[in-house]
Amino acid sequence: MPVESVFPRLEALLPHVQKPIQYVGGELNSTVKDWDATDVRWALMYPDAYEVGLPNQGVMILYEVLNEREGVLAERTYSVWPDLEKLMREHDVPQFTVDAHRPVGAFDVLGVSFATELGYTNLLTALELSDVPLEAADRTEDHPIVLAGGHAAFNPEPIADFLDCAVVGDGEQAVLEITEIIRAWKNEGRPGGRDELLFRLAKTGSVYVPKFYDVEYLADGRISRVVPNRSGVPWRVSKHTVMDLDEWPYPKQPLVPLAETVHERMSVEIFRGCTRGCRFCQAGMITRPVRERSITGIGDMVEKGLKSTGFEEVGLLSLSSADHTEIGDVAKGLADRYEEDKIGLSLPSTRVDAFNIDLANELTRNGRRSGLTFAPEGGSERIRKVINKMVSEEDLIRTVATAYGNGWRQVKLYFMCGLPTETDDDVLQIADMATSVIAKGREVSRSNDIRCTVSIGGFVPKPHTPFQWAPQLSAEETDARLGKLRDKIRGDKKYGRSIGFRYHDGKPGIVEGLLSRGDRRLGSVIREVHRRGGRFDGWREYFSYDLWMDSAAATLPEYGVDVDWYTTRERTYEEVLPWDHLDSGLDKDWLWEDWQDALDETEVEDCRWTPCFDCGVCPQLDTEIQIGPTGKKLLPLSVVDR
Repeated sequence: MPVESVFPRLEALLPHVQKPIQYVGGELNSTVKDWDATDVRWALMYPDAYEVGLPNQGVMILYEVLNEREGVLAERTYSVWPDLEKLMREHDVPQFTVDAHRPVGAFDVLGVSFATELGYTNLLTALELSDVPLEAADRTEDHPIVLAGGHAAFNPEPIADFLDCAVVGDGEQAVLEITEIIRAWKNEGRPGGRDELLFRLAKTGSVYVPKFYDVEYLADGRISRVVPNRSGVPWRVSKHTVMDLDEWPYPKQPLVPLAETVHERMSVEIFRGCTRGCRFCQAGMITRPVRERSITGIGDMVEKGLKSTGFEEVGLLSLSSADHTEIGDVAKGLADRYEEDKIGLSLPSTRVDAFNIDLANELTRNGRRSGLTFAPEGGSERIRKVINKMVSEEDLIRTVATAYGNGWRQVKLYFMCGLPTETDDDVLQIADMATSVIAKGREVSRSNDIRCTVSIGGFVPKPHTPFQWAPQLSAEETDARLGKLRDKIRGDKKYGRSIGFRYHDGKPGIVEGLLSRGDRRLGSVIREVHRRGGRFDGWREYFSYDLWMDSAAATLPEYGVDVDWYTTRERTYEEVLPWDHLDSGLDKDWLWEDWQDALDETEVEDCRWTPCFDCGVCPQLDTEIQIGPTGKKLLPLSVVDR
């Protein structure tokens, strides 16, 4: 049976909300398929506003991968702002997709990509608006399978009550495997109902179904063990890893937003994974090993993407883009190819020790020369050894001197506050580094018209990293430490006015920390926050620290734990961590040894260029580090006679 569009009912509400354009769909390169011509239907959700969700590469890739498959339909849905949510509830309009405005509750799968844990309450809002029971245990085979992916899915335990399943790792192959299992189950007449479908997914060994695992606790609140409660369900669930990125050149036709979004550019992922070994970085740990896209593969994706979008800037994305073994040739080749079209190139923040002026000049040749962004992360040499960020202050000063001397006037520096073993002095040295940057900039540029912006975020320990055992700094201590740094910068009469200072207070970090290392008992907290109106927790204007703390105080005492137990408490080697049964490929003993190296201020080299350090990923997942160079060059596009 065809599923009707809810747009006629939605359209009447749009004049009464802000930014109605974000709900109408019809973007360039979007896809609408015949419902009845397909047998497996996915609603893909990024649990945040359209302006954040539409540019998300993960959702965009899966949207295209699924829609290319015969008999499969994929549409997108995003979180609706509270003004529209209120009207939808009043007028009985369900959560909808932006492609064909079909109700989300009618799809086979609701696939939710969590980049951050602060999207959890938005998932509950979407389920409620979809008329899908919040608790997975209450759903029938008429409801969609609610499936989580993304980096936050590497510990899905806090939302285990609300999920049917989760996938860890790369999604391209995973969604197609899941699709075929659903298709077979439906074609067989849905034998065994929802439970049988979930069992078929679970026994693959690479789809986590929380209902098939029981969590047992010790008297002191720690986990005793996580054990399968059904025969045929694996003890550990494996990560998906796509090894040949050139076989998956997505997105081929990137979506072009109708409304303003956080990134107005076409993006190409030039490699996946990172082995730099920054101990705080979950993304770098869970995406190992390094897999590079070839220079020709990158060129083909850029060519097709620009033709199909009309964008004037290309973002070359990865966790450390300047580490691509052919980044110089990639940047020069693209700059040469699109010189007449004035297509600009951009990288995310650049490692200090990977920056060179030739690369920077190629990146800015066809576009505007904006500020450069570097991420030393720690203010002192000591703390950078703790976090394994092997950048000296001399490296940084030498790099910014080169930049200022070649015409740049703005440099941004990213740091973290609250890192393990950190002291006030470690943070105050950020001010010393910033003044050294300004002093050197004035010297080499012979001008006072230069700026350095210091941006600081609170450190949050993450699962599957060496810091997963570390205590988190309290919000009060974080704020006090940042206050001292602010006063030191502002009190500098000579350089203070040239230094911008941006920071986040410690409160959102505590909530993120609570959720990032939490277990299933936190489901009660999330449910209570949502019941009391919690939404868009990643947005400063909606986030309420008091709401989270009050909800935790109302629910956690039943279990004999509190917020500090999850955040500021240090874990021991023997403790069973909530995510231990989810296999990221990293050996837990190796992570512990690296945590001890951190406490000893011992640095570890990048294993791409040195002997293996036995992190466990390559042998455990039967993968390997893949790097160039290929020896190929990006040739200019051939002229076509017309």
